[in-house]
Amino acid sequence: MGNALSRRAVLGGALAVSVATPLRAAVLTATPRQATGPYYPELLPLDADNDLLQIAGRQGRGAGEPLHLSGRVSDLNGGPIAAAGVEIWQCDAQGRYHHPRDRRGGVKADADFQGFGRTETNADGLYRFRTIVPVPYPGRAPHIHFKVVMRNGDSFVTQMYLRGHPLNDRDVLFGRLRDSRARDQLAVDLSSAADLDAGGRRAMFDIVLG
Repeated sequence: MGNALSRRAVLGGALAVSVATPLRAAVLTATPRQATGPYYPELLPLDADNDLLQIAGRQGRGAGEPLHLSGRVSDLNGGPIAAAGVEIWQCDAQGRYHHPRDRRGGVKADADFQGFGRTETNADGLYRFRTIVPVPYPGRAPHIHFKVVMRNGDSFVTQMYLRGHPLNDRDVLFGRLRDSRARDQLAVDLSSAADLDAGGRRAMFDIVLG
């Protein structure tokens, strides 16, 4: 896991950004858990690396706004959690999941978008993905699902949102969060990643495990 991006020089800057994340010694607040949702893949794609925009064997690239997503997985004391599996899954730019239960009529899943990715944290607890900026679909604000699997087999699931998006308050899950700190932990800011992808965006999402 996590070796796919080594063959894609365009992503070289993403991890360097993550390294700048400060190591904190104070006790942190655990990232809120959220539901796995109905669209976790029933069958994992053959290409399940950390670049969701380019599928092995296909010439096309997934539609949508490129997102270079990175972050750090740590414990409550700020210590890095190394060699943890990090998975993400999300709908494509048309709001469709690669899942047999997503049967929204008239919307065909993007065959060039992987929809699911997997990598592993390094010795500093850092991870990175190349995917798309999440989009809304009926009933949900833009979000990306995350699952962290530790070496002992324990797992943690949450979801990442876009800070300030107008649909957040009406989202079936984010809208239930009344604690402003919890909302802040699950929301990210977008910045330019034009140095990595034309029109690309960048976000950082740290995960603290309790």
